[in-house]
Amino acid sequence: MSGHSKFANIKHKKEKNDSAKGKIFTVIGREIAVAVKEGGPDPANNSRLRDIIAKAKANNMPNDTIERGIKKAAGDAASVNYETITYEGYGPNGVAIIVDTLTDNKNRTAANVRSAFTKGGGNIGTPGCVSFLFDRKGQIIIDKEECEMDPDELMMVALDAGAEDFSEEEDSFEVITGPDEFSAVREALEAAGITMVEADVTMIPQTWVELTDDESIKKMNRLLDLLDADDDVQATYHNWDE
Repeated sequence: MSGHSKFANIKHKKEKNDSAKGKIFTVIGREIAVAVKEGGPDPANNSRLRDIIAKAKANNMPNDTIERGIKKAAGDAASVNYETITYEGYGPNGVAIIVDTLTDNKNRTAANVRSAFTKGGGNIGTPGCVSFLFDRKGQIIIDKEECEMDPDELMMVALDAGAEDFSEEEDSFEVITGPDEFSAVREALEAAGITMVEADVTMIPQTWVELTDDESIKKMNRLLDLLDADDDVQATYHNWDE
């Protein structure tokens, strides 16, 4: 991937987001609502809902909050009108950015995302303008300190369940899967008692862009902070080599 630790980035992001737990819970709550509407409220028969519940627990979302969200969505499915919209564009120095949103107001979301790009020295492009620079993959990060299993054994559990790749970093293990195999691999690791720092289907950059001047770095951070603060934004992917 790149010269930096993905795990260190996640830890930094989680610490940064500790003061904004409400945002994380809003994001996951919307994902739960959409998953329940599409596949029903029973996690045993809804793999997408199972994955979101695992993501919620990884973000320390209380069980009663998760259950309340599922019940609310199940009893109120007709009123769940969130629409998925993806924006693509460029940040400073041509950094490629993809923004996934889930919204009940397209005009509001479009205006907010456009504003974030403008204030961060970037611009929104046409659909598909940067997505070809990324691969859609399942990605699972495991903290070495939290994992008692032998690395070779861990690798075999992941590969036997359908993982494409397994790599060892300085402080973590990374498992990469195809999008369709992600659920099976995550559940196999969960069944083996493995604690996962992060498990999600994501967009992994094929190449990375460095920002060397302070002004570009400042603008890029502003752009990402503005997107992160927007409740309609579910996820932001970029190829900035931080």
